[in-house]
Amino acid sequence: MKPPVALRRLLTERLDTVAALEGAELGSFQPVGGGCIHHSGRLETSAGPVFLKWNSGESAMGFSSEARSLEALRADADPALLDVPEVIDARDAEPGDGSTLGWLVLEFLPPSSPAPDHHERLGRGLARLHSEAQPTFGWPESNRIGPLEQVNPTRERWADFWVEARLLPQLRAAHDADILGRGDSELLERVAVATPEALAPVADDPPALLHGDLWSGNVHPGPRGRPVLVDPAAYWGHGEVDLAMARLFGGFAGETFRAYEAVRPIAEDFRRIRCPLYQLYYLLVHVRLFGASYLGRTRSAARSVLSELGRG
Repeated sequence: MKPPVALRRLLTERLDTVAALEGAELGSFQPVGGGCIHHSGRLETSAGPVFLKWNSGESAMGFSSEARSLEALRADADPALLDVPEVIDARDAEPGDGSTLGWLVLEFLPPSSPAPDHHERLGRGLARLHSEAQPTFGWPESNRIGPLEQVNPTRERWADFWVEARLLPQLRAAHDADILGRGDSELLERVAVATPEALAPVADDPPALLHGDLWSGNVHPGPRGRPVLVDPAAYWGHGEVDLAMARLFGGFAGETFRAYEAVRPIAEDFRRIRCPLYQLYYLLVHVRLFGASYLGRTRSAARSVLSELGRG
């Protein structure tokens, strides 16, 4: 899809307020595949190519928060291991107006051939990112997980954050949408009650900056062959969450996890208890977005947590 005329006009009007593109002129546009929510592609400018994605209405309300997630990752990630595109401009659509446009303009880091140590760099880069202690659990604002709101209240205890900001909001939203029946809701509520016990072994671990939506489609080898992180839903949480998401749908090489654990060892009970507990959040997001086809995996993850805790 080509950018609408209105978008090009708005971008042109805004160019002189964007330092990286001041005085630039817009050129041709080439769509880039891969996204399932926004329109996106390579936009030529007289200052060089940029990556542009845009949308309208409710779907375009998260570009500014995504920009701040990218800026946080770019500031904290080791640039020798991970690349994060520079934010050039971001604008959200107007609240309550389904016709207004929002956009995100980024440094163009197109997919390329991976360097021989691409997977190792990704693992070590994530481990170092997760090793930097952050101030608290939460984030300064709500942001988006896909098209859905992701709330990020400040909490001192990790278990409180996971229950109040991750499990219960998704559980209640899915129940209110009549996707979850009474039995499924009761099963997931039991997991929420058991969460402090499940997270007790990591209760004293400090918060870390997370990508927040680390599936394989949000990582690609960039022009220098190094891993590029895109489309984050960042917040301060426990680094294991990114690993749990990375394991949920596959697509990451074993070298990535081995390199991660060489820097930041992972306890065995992560795989048995905390991994399915963290995956429940993303499974509930998929239940809300795609319906009952994800209920089987959701129930399985919930029962696994309870069984491992002796609450099955």
